[in-house]
Amino acid sequence: MPTPLGDRVRELRLKQGLTLEALADRVGSSKSYMWEIENKDVARPSAEKLHQIALALETTAEYLLATEAVTEADATDNAFFRKYQQMDEKSKNRLRDMLKILDEK
Repeated sequence: MPTPLGDRVRELRLKQGLTLEALADRVGSSKSYMWEIENKDVARPSAEKLHQIALALETTAEYLLATEAVTEADATDNAFFRKYQQMDEKSKNRLRDMLKILDEK
């Protein structure tokens, strides 16, 4: 039985027009391992493997692991905010300045 992780991986893979083999090549895993991620209630992949899957699918690990109903955009925003919170004040100010410029357009 697939898990939310498996459902999200399959959804994003199909959305990008990737085969299981193509995704496995991008991730550096076997096709059978990717099939298990999508279709079985297996143990979660390692953090490194999850990161590779997220990169290959152009998403975040947060979105792939979310247990509640969440959109990919919400998960991306949450990941961005966590990174923002860890920035030093100078970097935060630069980002705020960039946002002001973007708001002007």
